[in-house]
Amino acid sequence: MKTIFDPAIREELTRRVDTLDENKKALWGKMNVFQMTRHCSIWNEWVLGKNRLVYKQEWLGKIFGKMALRSNTKDDKPLGKGMPAGKAFTVKQKEGDLNAQKKILLDLITDFENFSNDQFIHDFFGKMTREQIGIFAYKHSDHHLRQFNV
Repeated sequence: MKTIFDPAIREELTRRVDTLDENKKALWGKMNVFQMTRHCSIWNEWVLGKNRLVYKQEWLGKIFGKMALRSNTKDDKPLGKGMPAGKAFTVKQKEGDLNAQKKILLDLITDFENFSNDQFIHDFFGKMTREQIGIFAYKHSDHHLRQFNV
């Protein structure tokens, strides 16, 4: 299983992020490339414990979260299209410095090397093991990079 805790996988993600530019168009979804890189940065900051978002599982997640988590971390199958971003991860700003945003994202990917956020609770899945976090963090990044065909 691919995990963001694997140095080779982080290197793969780094190479893919490096290929992003303003001309990349989404194959699905509403975000442009700047919004996607910002969204991924905010999401990674959340997982890494680098922002002030509260860790709390939503009520619907308490019913379906563990089943969905198992389904999304049992194999290397990519995440499906059309899953809405949570309100905290929605990026309304349409334009910005893409190169600066890519640098932030790349630094956050590197930060997974020293992951130590045992307080993390996914808003839908709930409490996750380190292994599940690594797999899902990879799948989340992969999903959005595939969205822009990289």
